[in-house]
Amino acid sequence: MKKPIFYTELSYILGILILAFGTALVTLADFGLSMVVAPAYLIHLKLSQYWSFITFGMAEYLFQALLLVILSVILKKFKISYLFSFVTAVLYGLALDGCILLTSGISSTDFRFRIALFVIGTVLCTFAISLFFHTYISPEAYEVFVKDLAQAKGFDIGKTKIIYDFSSCALSIIMSFCFFGLFQFEGINVGTIVMVCVNGAMIGFFSKKLDKHFEFKDALPLRKYFER
Repeated sequence: MKKPIFYTELSYILGILILAFGTALVTLADFGLSMVVAPAYLIHLKLSQYWSFITFGMAEYLFQALLLVILSVILKKFKISYLFSFVTAVLYGLALDGCILLTSGISSTDFRFRIALFVIGTVLCTFAISLFFHTYISPEAYEVFVKDLAQAKGFDIGKTKIIYDFSSCALSIIMSFCFFGLFQFEGINVGTIVMVCVNGAMIGFFSKKLDKHFEFKDALPLRKYFER
C-alpha cells in the first residue's frame, strides 16, 4: 500500500509551531527545561528584570545567533545555511512568545496538572524535533553547531552531542548561580534530568513512526539552497 505524502516544508512549519507550544507548556509546568534551551531562558529571566521587552523567544534567537558566530570563528568560515538557521531561530522565537502568551491564562498551581503539562509538553517537543529531522530547511543553531563542529573536526557526532549537552547544563548552572545566587537553580530542575533520559528514545520512536506511515517529499525545488 502506497504511503501518503508528507511534504518536508510542512514538516518544517509544523515542527516550529509544535516545538514552540511544547516548550511553552514545559515552561508553565516549572519542573525545569531542557539543558539545551536553559541558557537562553536564564538570559531572559535576568535581562527582563531590567528590560521588560526581553522575552524568552527573543533570548532564544539572540543566544542562537551567538552560537552561530562562535561556530563560524571556530571553523573560520561562514555558510549561507547559517543565515537560514538564524531565520529558523527567529521564527521559533516568535512562535514561542506567541504560545507563552496563549497559555499565560492557564493556572498551573495544581501539582498533578503541572505534571500533565510537563508530560504533554515533552511529548510535543520530541515529536517536533523528529519532524525537523524530515526537512531540508536549516534547523536551529543548536543542531547546526553540533553537526558542523563534529564534521569539520572529525569528531563522533554522538559524543559531540553528549559533550555539548553537558556543557550546556554546566553553563546553565553557572549562569543560575551568577545571576540569582549560590545554589539557586533556575531553569534546571528534576524535569531537566527526565528529558535527558527520555528525549533521545522518544525522538527515535516518533521518527520511526513517521517513516513507517508517510513518504517525505519536497514540494518546492529549494533544497540546493540550504546545502551551501
